[in-house]
Amino acid sequence: MGVIKVGTSSWADRTLVRSGWYPREVNNPAGRLGYYSDRFDLVEVDTSYYAVPAPETAQGWVDATPDGFTFNVKAFSLFTGHPTPVATLPADLRPTGGPARIRRRDLPTDAYDELWNRFRAALAPIAAADRLGAVLLQFPPWLARGEAARRRIAELASRCRPWRVAVELRHASWFEETAALETVAFLRDQGLTFCCVDMPQGHPDSVPPIPVATADLAMIRFHGHSTAWASGDKEDRFRYAYGDEELRRWSELLVELGGQVDELHVLFNNCCAGQAQRDAERLAGLFEDAARRTVRS
Repeated sequence: MGVIKVGTSSWADRTLVRSGWYPREVNNPAGRLGYYSDRFDLVEVDTSYYAVPAPETAQGWVDATPDGFTFNVKAFSLFTGHPTPVATLPADLRPTGGPARIRRRDLPTDAYDELWNRFRAALAPIAAADRLGAVLLQFPPWLARGEAARRRIAELASRCRPWRVAVELRHASWFEETAALETVAFLRDQGLTFCCVDMPQGHPDSVPPIPVATADLAMIRFHGHSTAWASGDKEDRFRYAYGDEELRRWSELLVELGGQVDELHVLFNNCCAGQAQRDAERLAGLFEDAARRTVRS
């Protein structure tokens, strides 16, 4: 079976910091990451979605974590087609006189290419320390299936190479009827990891959880099943605690998936007051129990 790594989609969420999960004496960013990495071997960097970090910041993350720890890094929002506040761009790359939020088409090609150069430079210290798991391309809910979308995914993935790339698709058209098989085949042909998502169903932005391997790395992100998913409040959307039976069923599915790949990344994104950390710890315990049963047999 491949290596299964479990973690969460943040180590510095403000509700987590306030929740008491960190001891009182662990009261600075480096200390929190160090404490986190003593308990988990994987984390998702989501701050990179909101702004391209400085290489010095990424080096600090490396310095705070042990060998064998893994960072998955979410791509900057502008790259994946989300409206992005101009103020989050580096000052020298910001267009002037335009709207407060921009998309790719609003940025000159040379500025866009330079933004990618800086994103790659930020990830370089993590990759050099062998701590970069994958770059996560999380596409917006309005990116529908089609040839233009496939070309876009392939182009963005090429900018991330030789690093591993995971793709999260959030438009139902990618998974309707036979489209799911075509989507899986496309990602497999491109050598891209399909990011499976467990989330509330029945909403316009809902996609089904399909635990499938399309590359040597598999990935799943757990959003929870909040009844307030349609709410505009982020905390309410992700306020959910996985039950014991839910985690047990998922552990069985994930052990099976882990047997098909070199590595499986499991990330809890129900980030609300430390719940993601608690659920991740419980699931990791189920994997450990399964490993002990396998050894005894």
